[in-house]
Amino acid sequence: MSTTKHDKIQHHYDSIADVYDHHYDHHRGRSYHMHISSQLMRPLPHGGRLLDIGCGTGLFVEKFIKTGGTAVGLDISGKMISRAQWRCPTSEFIVGTGEKIPFSDNSFEAISSLLAFSYVKDPLAMLNESYRVLKPGGVISICTLGKKLLTRGIPAIYQLGEKMKIKHLVMKDFGEHYYDKNEMISLFSEAGFADVRVSWCSFAHIDMIDPLFNFARKVESFVEKRVPQLAYNICVSGRKPVE
Repeated sequence: MSTTKHDKIQHHYDSIADVYDHHYDHHRGRSYHMHISSQLMRPLPHGGRLLDIGCGTGLFVEKFIKTGGTAVGLDISGKMISRAQWRCPTSEFIVGTGEKIPFSDNSFEAISSLLAFSYVKDPLAMLNESYRVLKPGGVISICTLGKKLLTRGIPAIYQLGEKMKIKHLVMKDFGEHYYDKNEMISLFSEAGFADVRVSWCSFAHIDMIDPLFNFARKVESFVEKRVPQLAYNICVSGRKPVE
């Protein structure tokens, strides 16, 4: 990740750490986060040790440890890490990036990353590092921005929003990369993962107004299965082969 991009992302999330959770504290936010985090959780083992890359304020770590496991959170923002430590005092949180994971080989049974992979400058480096620190048979699960019909214009909207100085918690131009199915399968396979599986999720987006959001929630399951080109996020999982 370039220094300029790294600093911009770090500064932004440091600046919103104290209010970040409020974004998921209304009914749209809670519903949206529960839906995408449940998709992320699905391939992961219950129990074991998890590394959550881009852990933010620890929302997913909190969800995972309730299954009986333990977790370590890694994030670019020191202030987000502080909030995560307050949320999950028995877990370990470290400032860093997924492109250089500060743990030894074969340290984790599971790795997760929720809406952070698109920020990564070198996605293959992150997946190679994830492969390294996973134990044989361990599982990685990533949910990130998908390259689909409804997402093609989002980067331009974010760029315009910045120029107009619109205040929004996550509406920032960080040069995120949006991934399609073939890209993700290729990256996971090149890193050595087997049993790579792809699904699409999230038609009811957090920024929709209530009447539209309520309708989208009712048809979300159908859209994800039958009309995936209308989904916002791509979820990918893979397994480190047992040697």
